[in-house]
Amino acid sequence: MQIAEIKSGSVTVAAFDGRLDTATAAEAEGKLLALLATGPVVADLEGVRYVSSAGLRVLLKAAKQAKAGGVGFSVCALQPAVKEVFEISGFDKIIPAFATRAEALAGA
Repeated sequence: MQIAEIKSGSVTVAAFDGRLDTATAAEAEGKLLALLATGPVVADLEGVRYVSSAGLRVLLKAAKQAKAGGVGFSVCALQPAVKEVFEISGFDKIIPAFATRAEALAGA
């Protein structure tokens, strides 16, 4: 799992590339929570083709920390398989999801 940090104004984009699963969840969680301590974050999941329940837990934890800290957190560019998992699990009702990074940054 690769996670690139890209600053866009006051928002940090965390661009994921790889699988978000049990093997990568701890690394992804540490990175996201550290980024959220500095301000709003958009998790760009364009490079993620698979997300497991462990990956969903990471995103949920990030969303809860963002809410508690009063900062924005959203996801964008979900691939069809990941978007389906989001919708089936109801995460699309919990975490704001945008079609593109530009839309996510505009909504941040």
